[in-house]
Amino acid sequence: MSKLYSSKDIEQVLLILGFYFVTQKGSHGKFKNEEEKIVILPMNKAEIPMGTFRSILKQAAIDKNTFIRFLKK
Repeated sequence: MSKLYSSKDIEQVLLILGFYFVTQKGSHGKFKNEEEKIVILPMNKAEIPMGTFRSILKQAAIDKNTFIRFLKK
């Protein structure tokens, strides 16, 4: 089984990639970058399900290897 990442891990990588926090509605945060890409992230979760994680990567237009490389910085 693949490693599951927390919302804090994903938020950290999004911030490194130039996304910034815009707003939060309920338990979901909205992040945006200069190119107007929008990523919706479930906040304060210890483990994000793999399908949700893949959707977040798709919204951010990055692949898993890029995510892992930036997570280790």
